[in-house]
Amino acid sequence: VARSAGGGLSTGPSDAAVLQLFEEGSYELVPHDSMRKTIARRLTESKQTIPHFYVSVDVTLDNLLALRERLNLQSPKDKDGKHLWKVSVNDFIIKAMAMALIKVPDANVSWTDSAMVRHKHADVGVAVSIPGGLITPIIRKAETKGLAQISLEMKDLAARARVKKLKPEEYTGGSASVSNMGMMNVK
Repeated sequence: VARSAGGGLSTGPSDAAVLQLFEEGSYELVPHDSMRKTIARRLTESKQTIPHFYVSVDVTLDNLLALRERLNLQSPKDKDGKHLWKVSVNDFIIKAMAMALIKVPDANVSWTDSAMVRHKHADVGVAVSIPGGLITPIIRKAETKGLAQISLEMKDLAARARVKKLKPEEYTGGSASVSNMGMMNVK
């Protein structure tokens, strides 16, 4: 436990430790006012002391799946006739997450003791299962990329993650992350 700049107790990483995760100039700092600090403290207390329940919703993806099929059929082919890329549902989710983060900038933030770090880009981490756990390689500036580019980058990052060949900057500093739990029968 450390002391924050405001004199209160801090149990999280220091401001400097959080900011070093992000490229300088890729964010703006929005200082906390006393109301924001009180909200954060109360939300933390509630998460630790009050039972929670979660809601879910079923989503029909028929149109998305049809679009995915059309895009994959249009993918250029290499000299052996193999498609150069194949878009997955996960690629759509990464792109949708990025677009949502840009549309709602107050959701595209990280917390420090003294300020919110409002990110200028949507750097989306994607959970990848590796021996011994998970790692979240990051699709940088995902809001600026098309589905094919996201697909190619994700396949490369996931393959290198599985053989532990990622550089630290490829899995640190994301502004949000997604994880697919479908293989565990989670809806």
